[in-house]
Amino acid sequence: MTLTDGFDAITDELRKYPVVLVLIEATGGLEAAVACSFQTEGFDVAVVNPRQARDFARTMGYLAKTDRINARVLAQMAEVTNRHPGRERFIRAMLDAERQVLAAMVVRRRQLTAMLIAERNRLYPVHPQSRKSINIIIKALAARLSSIKGVGTMTVAALLAEVSDLGSLSRRAIQRACRRCSHKPGLGYHAGPANHLWRKGRSPNSALYRRTCRNPL
Repeated sequence: MTLTDGFDAITDELRKYPVVLVLIEATGGLEAAVACSFQTEGFDVAVVNPRQARDFARTMGYLAKTDRINARVLAQMAEVTNRHPGRERFIRAMLDAERQVLAAMVVRRRQLTAMLIAERNRLYPVHPQSRKSINIIIKALAARLSSIKGVGTMTVAALLAEVSDLGSLSRRAIQRACRRCSHKPGLGYHAGPANHLWRKGRSPNSALYRRTCRNPL
């Protein structure tokens, strides 16, 4: 069975029920293909990050973590999201074909970056005999990453791919969407140090975070 066959099988099963919202937990970009498939079939799709799902599970009293419990938690979370007055802001905007390709490239670059960091961390603790092999992998990964140059290019790519409604949002809405708000304690957002940056999403927030973490002096 191919990946597409699996999507078709799930879609056929969903059509047996009056489904109004499909809620998916983000898995590092692996959810993008199935989300796009459901959107193409006409389903509203909401993608939540794992932290949101865990917080909701704890709120509902689920402390254990199994596949069956996770499915029940996400189903209940979908019901709550569907009844929320601001339901539309949780719905994932459907990407056109070009943005789907761009999103895949952004995810792949993120994976390569993680692999490169992992190999560099392995370089010195290992036996000298293994360093040659690790250096070969590091050079190959670095060459692949360097094929797309420019800080501005990669930041814009991350924003276009993962904040698809960027052109229709206000300045403050964009700030909230990218999780760049500075939340102070006591405001109901996060109990931590003043001006603590609570960065829930890894990208595009991480792309913006790297660009702004620079000493102006």
